[in-house]
Amino acid sequence: MANSPADTPGALKKPNVLIVLTDDQGYGDFSCHGNPVLKTPNLDRLRETCVRFTNFHAAPMCTPSRGQLMTGMDAVRNGATSVTGGRSFIRRGIALMPEIFAAGGYRTGIFGKWHLGDYYPHRPMDKGFQEAVYHLGWGFTSAAEFANTLVDGRYFHGGQEKRFTGHCTDLWFNQAMAWMRERKARSEPFLCYLPTNAPHAPHVELEEFVKPYEGLEPAGFFGMIAHIDRNMGRLEKFLEESGLRDNTILIFMTDNGGTAGVKLFNAGLRGNKRTYYEGGHRVPCWVGWPAGRLGPPRDIDEPTQNQDILPTILELCGVPKPPKAAFDGASLADLLLGRSKRLPDRTLVVQYSQARLEKWECAVIWNQWRLVNGQELYDVRADRAQSNNLAATRPEITEKLRAYYGRWWSQLGEKIYEFVPISIGAVRQPLVALFSSDWQDVYCDSAGAVRSAVGGPRGGHWNILVEREGDYEIALRRWPREIDLPLGAQSGPQSKALPIKAAKVSVAGLEVSAQTSPVEKEVILRLRLPAGRTQLQAWFQDGSGQDLSGAFYAYIERR
Repeated sequence: MANSPADTPGALKKPNVLIVLTDDQGYGDFSCHGNPVLKTPNLDRLRETCVRFTNFHAAPMCTPSRGQLMTGMDAVRNGATSVTGGRSFIRRGIALMPEIFAAGGYRTGIFGKWHLGDYYPHRPMDKGFQEAVYHLGWGFTSAAEFANTLVDGRYFHGGQEKRFTGHCTDLWFNQAMAWMRERKARSEPFLCYLPTNAPHAPHVELEEFVKPYEGLEPAGFFGMIAHIDRNMGRLEKFLEESGLRDNTILIFMTDNGGTAGVKLFNAGLRGNKRTYYEGGHRVPCWVGWPAGRLGPPRDIDEPTQNQDILPTILELCGVPKPPKAAFDGASLADLLLGRSKRLPDRTLVVQYSQARLEKWECAVIWNQWRLVNGQELYDVRADRAQSNNLAATRPEITEKLRAYYGRWWSQLGEKIYEFVPISIGAVRQPLVALFSSDWQDVYCDSAGAVRSAVGGPRGGHWNILVEREGDYEIALRRWPREIDLPLGAQSGPQSKALPIKAAKVSVAGLEVSAQTSPVEKEVILRLRLPAGRTQLQAWFQDGSGQDLSGAFYAYIERR
């Protein structure tokens, strides 16, 4: 590792790190990138002060992108390849960014969207964040936050449920700034991770931010970005007035490609979130550090990716890399500090999974070339919109990238198909609430999916680790406890009522059932479980014993 500024004579004290990550904001959702409608003056000003990676790539979806950022590893390697289907957890034994920084003498905090697990040992405070202010699942109206609202809703602080007033975007910024102010008062270097859930749907925003976009579609989405922009201005002012700005490495980025705004403007890119075209994974990444001698604000067009962020900030901060860490990303410190203008030649792979992980569903990046799904080849320097497939006319490039991907895939091994379990019976989380969003191979991670009873007559199973042998109580619900509805009730429009008369649980070779009625709110089953890995499936039946649906919520406690 090259010497960082902190290792040089007359070195600065440890720099702070502040990472702001917005959700579902595409490359075109900035006025500085040419959006003809949206106004983002504070973000535009920030961009002008930063080193800008203009050829920067993330995963095309929330969880895998965040997992890559936190581990410096490809999603397929770290295990968190999808937002649902039992594939949203980092494999055990992989050190995450907050753990590494905490070990290096930093205070660590998260304020906003985590989306890498709602249960021990996957919660943010289990992964090194000493201060954790966050929501569950992918956000408001996810299966985990079924009835939560962006205004006057609930959040979690270190695992404890709390309430907030106002809009959640203000909550995350306010909490982060208060925490950073305290670190400043105590002269403690910090890693602050500020991942907003905005502008992800639902696009619920305060009227003052939506009103300037009335008559446009999507006004709520643009309003959410305007609200973020307001807070970015507040954040910049706070950093200046508190004396934190000079020695804080500020990184602004987004988690994946465009969503609601792409029909209006997509900065000339093809595709959107979930796709392997540039519009799905090319995102902004701006880095500022006034005291860090980064040189003048400028664009860097080298192909880079969010796996590079962790090794980069470790080098800039002089924090040791864990001996067993195996990063797929590379440090960008030399580029940022002007010690080099190019990275060594390398090839990048963008891959995640919506459900099952499939070979060749990917993008391979080498210089200006993009191999999409193993069949389409584009030169994005000459053809930003990826409209001209060159696979037939440039077979040597196509085969070069196919061969690289084949080697990359073969080195992954069978471990990529192993599911990371959720713990039950752990001392650190006595009561675990399991959600349908983590049923293996089932895409049921929204309130709408729960309402319409997605998942078939038995739903799916959860992969679990019974931490301690013992007697367990399992309470099965059609609806989450916080809305307190009977099993047979409906919840909102397009909600499917089920004539539930019985429930069953299958786990660790055991099957237990109980009778109930649609007016009851939950079905409680008790059984003794051995320690170890297993699968748990729970479902509801009607009066004749016919399977109706999976139990969308299961509350498990060791007695």
